[in-house]
Amino acid sequence: MNNQPHKEEITIEFPNNSLLALLIGQHSINIVKLEKLLKVSINQFGNQFKISGDNKDINLGKTILTNIYNKLSNQEIKDLNLQFSYFETELRMSERKKRFNSNKVKEVIKYKFETWKKTIIPKSLGQNIYFEALNNYELVFGLGPAGTGKSYLAVAKGIDMLKKGLVEKIILTRPAVEAGERLGFLPGDMKEKIDPYLRPIYDALYEMMPSDRVEKKIQSGEIEIAPLAFMRGRTFNNALRYS
Repeated sequence: MNNQPHKEEITIEFPNNSLLALLIGQHSINIVKLEKLLKVSINQFGNQFKISGDNKDINLGKTILTNIYNKLSNQEIKDLNLQFSYFETELRMSERKKRFNSNKVKEVIKYKFETWKKTIIPKSLGQNIYFEALNNYELVFGLGPAGTGKSYLAVAKGIDMLKKGLVEKIILTRPAVEAGERLGFLPGDMKEKIDPYLRPIYDALYEMMPSDRVEKKIQSGEIEIAPLAFMRGRTFNNALRYS
C-alpha cells in the first residue's frame, strides 16, 4: 500500500517583470532556498510559477511569494538586493497567523494594557505579535509603516506598567532629527525644544491618562522626556525606556 502523500500542483502568475527579477534574486537563489525550506518544487515559465508538492506546502509557497511580490509592488520593501530573510519572515508570520486565527479570541483577551482612561487590546495579527513581544522581552524593536501603532502601543505598555507599579518611571526619548523640513532654532528650554519631535508620544499619553496626571508625573520625574543625544552613559533602574 502506498502511504506517500499525494503530490499536487498550482500555478501563480506575476505581471511585472522588474519586480519578478527582484523576487527571485540573482541566479534564482531565493527560489532555490524556498524550495528547500518548504520541501516543494518551483519551476518558473516566464511570468508563471508552477509549485508542486504537498497541498499544505504549495499553498504556503503561494502565500509567501504573493505577499512578498505585493510588498515590492506597494514599495513596502525597497531592498533592491532582496535577501532571503524576507521569505523566512513571511513564513514565520504565516505560521503565527494560523495560531492566531485558530484561537483568536483567547489571544486578544490574553494581551491587553490597562491605562487610566481605557483598555488597549490588539486589533490585528501584527499588533498581537507586538503585544506578545512587549510582554515577554526586555528589549523590543518595532518596525513598520506609519500609523500601525508602534509608538502608541509602546506608550500603552509603559503606562500599564507604571499604573501597576511594575516600574518607577518612564523615559521617553527620540532623536531630534528633522524629517526633511527645516525648523531652524527652536526657542525655550530643552523640553520645549524637543516637544515638537515627541508630539506623537504626547498625543498617546493624553489619550490614555488625564491631562493633570500627565503634567504631575512629568513634574515629579515619573515621566521623563529627553533627546536621544543625552542618553549616553546613563543608568536606568526599574524604569521603562521608549525611543
